[in-house]
Amino acid sequence: MRADARKNRDHVLAVAATAITEQGVDVSLRDIARRADVGLATLLRHFPTREALLEALLRTSFDEMTAQAGELDASSSPEDALVSWLRDCVAWTTEYRGVTVLMAAAIEDTESALHASCVTLRAAGARLLARAQAAGAARTDIDGTDLFALVAALAWLSDQPSLAPRADHLFEVVASAILTNAASTDAEEERRPRARS
Repeated sequence: MRADARKNRDHVLAVAATAITEQGVDVSLRDIARRADVGLATLLRHFPTREALLEALLRTSFDEMTAQAGELDASSSPEDALVSWLRDCVAWTTEYRGVTVLMAAAIEDTESALHASCVTLRAAGARLLARAQAAGAARTDIDGTDLFALVAALAWLSDQPSLAPRADHLFEVVASAILTNAASTDAEEERRPRARS
């Protein structure tokens, strides 16, 4: 790719990142092109579909989240690795409002530009889940697809103005439900006598 073409492409991506952060993934491609001061044909030459634009925009984040799963797998306990990755994955997907809807659809759509990245991300989470399950730290009646769905659901909560203040609390509820020892630990904490002040 010529230097000027790469510069145009990078500029379009930077503008798209701002527009999607402000308006969500349904922002008009025509609006992105206008804001980037390029023609729609130029934008479509670089990114023929909305999914192609998002894949280019999110590729680094997909790679980082996948790499992080491997690092956590090697450096943390199974339950800590799973919850840390889940928390970071939810936080990342909330940066671009509505992206989880496209990611969930892309899992099933092999023609989507997001498909390969989403499948790789789901597999990374599934490995952390399987490790926690093998260690007896996570319930065994869920799989990587369920975990990916929970990421989407928790990110959706953060997108809803009336529910966003409850998102952290609900994340803790979901994480506790995934971990087999979390409920018993919480119950034990509740049973302990509290120190008088």
